[in-house]
Amino acid sequence: MTTLSFEAAGAARDAVEAKVPGLVRDEVATRLLAQDPTLWGPDAEAEAAIRLGWLNPSESSRPLLGQIRALRDELAAEGVTRVVLAGMGGSSLAPEVITRTDGVDLTVLDSTDPDSVAAALAVDLAGTVIVVSSKSGSTVETDSQRRAFEDAFTKAGIDAASRIVVVTDPGSPLDGAAREAGYRAVFNADPNVGGRYSALTAFGLVPSGLAGADIESLLDAAEDTAEMLSGNDADNIGLALGAALGGTDPLRNKIVIVDEGSGLAGFPDWAEQLIAESTGKLGTGLLPVAVEPGAPEILSGAPDILVVRIAAPDAEALPEGNQVVVSGSLGAQMMLWEYATAVAGRLLGINPFDQPDVEAAKKAARGLLDAQPKPAAPSFVDGSIEVRADSALLGGADTLEAALRALLQHLGEDGYLSVQAYLDRAAQAPLEQLRPELAQLTGRPVTFGWGPRFLHSTGQFHKGGPAQGVYLQITGAPASDVPIPGRPFTFGELIAAQAAGDAQVLVDQGRPVLRLNLLDRNAGAAQLTETIKGLAKGGN
Repeated sequence: MTTLSFEAAGAARDAVEAKVPGLVRDEVATRLLAQDPTLWGPDAEAEAAIRLGWLNPSESSRPLLGQIRALRDELAAEGVTRVVLAGMGGSSLAPEVITRTDGVDLTVLDSTDPDSVAAALAVDLAGTVIVVSSKSGSTVETDSQRRAFEDAFTKAGIDAASRIVVVTDPGSPLDGAAREAGYRAVFNADPNVGGRYSALTAFGLVPSGLAGADIESLLDAAEDTAEMLSGNDADNIGLALGAALGGTDPLRNKIVIVDEGSGLAGFPDWAEQLIAESTGKLGTGLLPVAVEPGAPEILSGAPDILVVRIAAPDAEALPEGNQVVVSGSLGAQMMLWEYATAVAGRLLGINPFDQPDVEAAKKAARGLLDAQPKPAAPSFVDGSIEVRADSALLGGADTLEAALRALLQHLGEDGYLSVQAYLDRAAQAPLEQLRPELAQLTGRPVTFGWGPRFLHSTGQFHKGGPAQGVYLQITGAPASDVPIPGRPFTFGELIAAQAAGDAQVLVDQGRPVLRLNLLDRNAGAAQLTETIKGLAKGGN
């Protein structure tokens, strides 16, 4: 039997005590189990009616297990053991945490950065299969990655169709095209599950299972948990966690998530996408902040922060201050957090299944790709870094340090800083170490997201949530560009358009944005690191 534990203290405990009785009276648990689309109000009913399949993971997912196992055995017999996943948002984050937690190798390609794409293409094509995952079947990043791999296989003398596996919704453009092309396998996911709730569907299970993860145990734990969460009673952990997240008064909308040796590798990143995209809209919502143990935000004591500690299943961890402690196996936690996020959406008065502001950045990027404008001239250049920002934000700043200070002056007492790095998240991974430095410097929560993947997660909150953020965007010249077969633009042009488009949407909404372009990635990253460390040392 699956074991889950939940403890709350301070404002989180108060929210549980205040909100859970009402959730029980409204029979939220049994209505969720029955997939009742009226739980989030009339405006959400149409969308909710086709987005609740995740509450019964066994119905569509259990039959997949044998098919995935058989395909894995076939590929292994042919010497194909390296699995690459081309996917974005929920299509990549869930398989990444599943395989990392299980200790099996999966190459996740959720970037349009040319250096990232080139690195994925350079390793053992002869032993590689690529899983192309897209719910809509038209995701530009995933389609571009598929094209690049298909071309590379062909040029290497490999039958490309035999090395491409597709996961998509039935009837999507990709579904038909993949079958016509004769790709190795096409798995149809449950169309009644949205992308960020798809961890326990084909999107999470196919790439993870092909990589060798124990997806059967994962699904067993999720099914046990769904049963545990079906009761209308005060001890329902799903109702309690949902109340703690969405029911504090006043709302603590910065949800600081820290992994305390849970063994669930990368779980905060998956939860970040689920919560931010589900709740960040209509000027409200919850901003997840994935942090490391000992992060400044944990001890902040700020009135808008709620700390969630993800503990090991056997840990005897008790919450302190305004905190929640949650423990359990990965399958159990995934079901719990999907459930709790839906409950939090009800308490916040929003539809947790739409993402109305994600499309704005996509449209802006498409417009830039079609027009192919020359990049705007930088406001100034400092060393290896081009600096771009509205003159009103810069206020005469003509150095990198002064520009960073100017951005941070717009950071309010209830604000947050979002660092968005459109770079190679393997090669430029040390930049993530700037997150706690900036949190210490500002005294406010700091999120760090790799572009363009964050556009499919926290990007919704940045544009649809409360206007509290300031944004530091980092781009960089790649070592070399990579063409996209059959497209009039390259990966370099695509990621540049995605970065510029998202920045423009933020600026149009009155959000302060500072854009830094590293003319040389290594030198620019070193310069930025040195400047931020200097600011932190000297105080803001």
